[in-house]
Amino acid sequence: MTELEVSPEHASDPKTRAVGIMVGVVGIFLSVVTISSHRAHTQAVITRTESNDAWAYYQAKKIRENTSDVAATVLQSLAQDPGKVADAVKKLESARDKYAEDAKGLMTQAQDKEHETDNEENRALRFDIGEGLLELGLVLCSLFFLARNNFFPIFGALSAAAGLIMGIWGWLL
Repeated sequence: MTELEVSPEHASDPKTRAVGIMVGVVGIFLSVVTISSHRAHTQAVITRTESNDAWAYYQAKKIRENTSDVAATVLQSLAQDPGKVADAVKKLESARDKYAEDAKGLMTQAQDKEHETDNEENRALRFDIGEGLLELGLVLCSLFFLARNNFFPIFGALSAAAGLIMGIWGWLL
């Protein structure tokens, strides 16, 4: 990529210096919002994985609950003397009830993790939008050096301000 040089007659121009400083400041904000975006995406993946693990554990408990119920039913149906299998049936029904109770707690935990994941994904989206607006602001401000048109730094500053607001919104919620 070719480098842009500021000619000596433009270096002393106060507007050039102001836009140059603005480009630097926007670049700093851009780097902070970009890092925050990456961290939010990583956290969303982690919480999604935790949610999936909780749902898998919930499913395993429900399968055990169902298996205990089926085993108790089969045992009762096939037993010639119900008294002989009463203790085994009681154990299976107790296990079934325990698995059902465990599954309720796991379902709540999985739903909480899903909600947390949704929040992280929304934060990451706000950071992504902020990052895009800051990048646009940086490019628009930089175009001033080529075109010498005040239009570019004005709209660049507006875009960067909108990006910064989105980044702050990502940190606050």
